[in-house]
Amino acid sequence: MAIAIALVVIVAASVLFHFVNPWWAPPLASNWRQMDDTMTITLVMTGLFFVGVNLFVVYTLLRFRHRAGQRAAYQPENRRLERWLTGLTTLGIMALLAPGLFVYASYVHAPGDALVLEVLGQQWQWRYRLPGADGKLGGTDVRFVNAGNPFGIDPADPAGQDDRLVAGGDLHLPLNQPVKLLLRSHDVLHDFYAPPMRARMNIVPGQVGSFWFTPTVAGRFEAMCAQLCGVGHPNMRAVMVVEPPAAFQAWVAGLPTFAASLSGAGRAAAPAPAAGTDLRVAQGQALAESRGCVACHSVDGSARVGPSWKGLYGTARPLADGSQAQADEAYLKRAIREPAAQLVKGFPPVMPATPVSDEELDALLAYLRSLGGAAPAAPEQKAQR
Repeated sequence: MAIAIALVVIVAASVLFHFVNPWWAPPLASNWRQMDDTMTITLVMTGLFFVGVNLFVVYTLLRFRHRAGQRAAYQPENRRLERWLTGLTTLGIMALLAPGLFVYASYVHAPGDALVLEVLGQQWQWRYRLPGADGKLGGTDVRFVNAGNPFGIDPADPAGQDDRLVAGGDLHLPLNQPVKLLLRSHDVLHDFYAPPMRARMNIVPGQVGSFWFTPTVAGRFEAMCAQLCGVGHPNMRAVMVVEPPAAFQAWVAGLPTFAASLSGAGRAAAPAPAAGTDLRVAQGQALAESRGCVACHSVDGSARVGPSWKGLYGTARPLADGSQAQADEAYLKRAIREPAAQLVKGFPPVMPATPVSDEELDALLAYLRSLGGAAPAAPEQKAQR
C-alpha cells in the first residue's frame, strides 16, 4: 500500500511541476511554430505513457495484493495482452516520430530566396561569413586555413573576394527574410543553438551542416554552443541582432571583405585596438582571436576561465605556490609556451601549451602591452627588491 501511495504522489507532483515550474521556452521569434508543436506532441505522448504506466502499477499493486489464503496464478504468456501492448507501443512511437520527420525535412531544405551565411565554430568563439555584392559565398578548402584566413577561403575564387567577415562580433540578420546557416567546425564538436528561433544543429568537424529560419521579431537574441567543447565552452555565446533590411544592409556594407583582410586592411571587423598602435598590435589581436585566446582571457576585465588581459602587462601576479611574479616580457612568454610552469593563484591549470613562433609571440606581447598595465621594473629595480 505504501508503494502505491508513493507512486500516486510522484505522478501528481510531476504533472503539477510541469504547470508551475518557471523554466519555459523563450517567446518564439521565428517561423518555426512547428518546432513548438512537435515538442508539445512529444511531451504529451511521453507524459501519457508516464502517467499510464505508473497508474497501471498502482492498480496491480492494489488489485493483486497479497491476501491470506490466496496465491498468485502463474501465467508465463498472454498473447492477447502482448498484441495490445505491441500495437499501442507502435502507435505511440509513430505519433512521436512522424511529426518530427516532416518538420526536420522542412528544417533542412531552405527556400530559394534565403540569405546564405556561414557560421564557423572554433574553441571558443564564433565567426561569421556573409556574401558580398555578388550574393555568393566563395569556395573554401582546409588547405587555405591559417590565422589570417580562418574560413579557409580560396584566394583564387573571385566569388570569395567580396565575402564579408565577422570575427567574434554580433551577427545581424534581416527581419522577415529567410536565412540559411552553413555550419562548420575546425576542431571539436560544437552546436549552434538559438533558443528564441527554435533552431539548432550539431557542428561536426569535417562536415557542413545547415538549417534555416525566418526571423519574425526585431531585437537582440542570444545564441550559444550547446555541446560541451572544452574548458571555454561557457564563454561560447553569441548575439543575433534582428533588424529591418535597410539597417542590415548598412551593417553588411561596413564589414571588411576577404580581399581587404588579405591586404592587411579590414582589421576593424574585430574590436579595434587603441588609437596609435602599430601593425604588430593588430597582428597580435588577430592571432589571439584566431587561436581562441580571447574565449578564456577577457580584454575588458570581466571574469573568465583565465586571468583578464586588461591592465595585465607589468603588474605583480600572485602565484599558486604563494610567490609573486611580475608580468613582464619574460614571464608572459613563458606563460604562453609553458602555461603550467607558473600557475596564477585562483585559476585552474587548464590552458594547453600553445605552439607559437617567435614572430607570433612578439605580436601577442605587443597586443598585451596595448591593453594597459604598469611599466615593468628595470633590472636594477628588481635587484633591489
